[in-house]
Amino acid sequence: MRYHQETKHHFSRSARALGYMDWANQPDPFRRYEGSPLISLPLLKPDDAPLSPLYEDLYRPGEIASALVTVRALSRFLEYSLAISAWKQAGEVRWALRTNPSSGNLHPTEGYLLIDTVPGLSPFPGLYHYAPKEHALELRAELPKESFTLLMQEFPPNAFLVGFTSVNWRETWKYGERAFRYCQHDVGHAIGSARIAAQTLGWRMLLLDGLADDTVAALLGVDRPEDFEGAEREHPDCVAVVWPADQASGVATGKTISLPLFLGPDAVRELTRNIWQGKANRLSRDDPVQWEFLDQVEIASRKSSTGQRVVELNHSRPAVETSINPGAHAPSLYPDQPSAGQVIRQRRSALAFDGKTSISAGSFFTMLARVMPRVDRDLCQRPMPWDVLPWEPAIHLVLFVHRVDGLAPGLYMLGRDPAKLGSLRQAMHPQFAWTSPPGCPEDLPLFLLEEGDARQLAAQVSCGQDIAGDSAFSLGMIAEFESSLRRHGPWFYRRLFWETGVIGQVLYLEAEAAGVRATGIGCFFDDPVHQVFGFDDAMFQSLYHFTTGGHVEDPRLTTLPAYSLDY
Repeated sequence: MRYHQETKHHFSRSARALGYMDWANQPDPFRRYEGSPLISLPLLKPDDAPLSPLYEDLYRPGEIASALVTVRALSRFLEYSLAISAWKQAGEVRWALRTNPSSGNLHPTEGYLLIDTVPGLSPFPGLYHYAPKEHALELRAELPKESFTLLMQEFPPNAFLVGFTSVNWRETWKYGERAFRYCQHDVGHAIGSARIAAQTLGWRMLLLDGLADDTVAALLGVDRPEDFEGAEREHPDCVAVVWPADQASGVATGKTISLPLFLGPDAVRELTRNIWQGKANRLSRDDPVQWEFLDQVEIASRKSSTGQRVVELNHSRPAVETSINPGAHAPSLYPDQPSAGQVIRQRRSALAFDGKTSISAGSFFTMLARVMPRVDRDLCQRPMPWDVLPWEPAIHLVLFVHRVDGLAPGLYMLGRDPAKLGSLRQAMHPQFAWTSPPGCPEDLPLFLLEEGDARQLAAQVSCGQDIAGDSAFSLGMIAEFESSLRRHGPWFYRRLFWETGVIGQVLYLEAEAAGVRATGIGCFFDDPVHQVFGFDDAMFQSLYHFTTGGHVEDPRLTTLPAYSLDY
């Protein structure tokens, strides 16, 4: 028996939340570039423009008009994707929560913008680092107008780039060898939170997955050793393009336009010949411990090639989802009709569940429908946020259902790509029933495998954590592992974790909107999980666990506003 995270040290969620574990040794959770000009973004209240749409309007095609790319819109975009959502305090210890989830609330993910002239921000294009503590942008480099125009010439008008990197040491000091994959989960959560934030403004987002890691590093300035002297380095992760959907060329005529998943090498080269500003702050009191194994994993999963793939963007109205009927005049799926901003700001990782709360079958089916990428459609016609990942989905869900009204407790399977159901079924135990549960929408490929009380089993395979059994349901995210790596290469290992993170982000918000709470589970026994479902080789591998239910508040904790604004 082995832990998936390659180590046998794990700690209670409450202890982590209260900071009992080596809190004094935790690295500074806020990266700054000392000497860079700091441009404060406006702190917007919920009733300030741009206003948030209803949460369910995020999934109603065509409901949200595109906001102009202004300082206020960028402030809202970053608030909903990477900002502080609240402060928690226990005694003398205080820590920040953010809108993007993180393993152990350690937040290794850093965000960057490469953007054209924006009134109130800068009179020239620039590369900016986002500073969440100040809700501000740090100018790292002024970009020549001609070079930026050349870089973005293949994209819709007013498009800009969002980049993510990881300070791996923020996870490594605590989690050791499992830190690298935890960081990749967090990148996936950040991609998901940014795509959803973009949707609140009527913007689209697409990961430029053809870029080599060296290109990402050069664009974001994290390949400059002189700027990180004595400071912890940042690992390049990815870059995505964001644009106002209504302003894309071809909207009026209904034409199809081509979007590259890469950037022109000559344009990148010109853009990186800048005068750089600022030096990265040191995050740790002591020198980071060197983990040779993690260095090997970074090298093995590095993307060294540049892909030349192009995708087609058609501006016809996306299809309406039949399983959850999100048409403009359909009854609300969420009785309280929360705004998207409210759901995003209130998202929390549950620390404990009550072991009693159930959810309706309708809520359960809706949650699962939200993570369906609808692979029968072209990439840009897939439902949000699955139009952001430019690869065929490779993650499926095995579920431990405990308390869903009208559904038998037991083991279930959701095949996110129906074409893979045959290979999944062949790889799993032959005695499984594979029956559709009562009331399940016809286009939702959810199957009951085996009835029974799975609460203890769910907790056992999740490192004995009660949260997996005290919930309404928990799940494991199963990757098409070996075939994906053979098809794409070792660099795709990280993408598998990114996809699980996007799934997790969707489920986090769905839980909040449904009046319950959720949390990711990084600690689990992968071999026992595989044995429970019948996976006996590397074709399918469990990468991430997740659980949803009625949460229990910790009375020891005090909640404080994010930026001295009373939400």
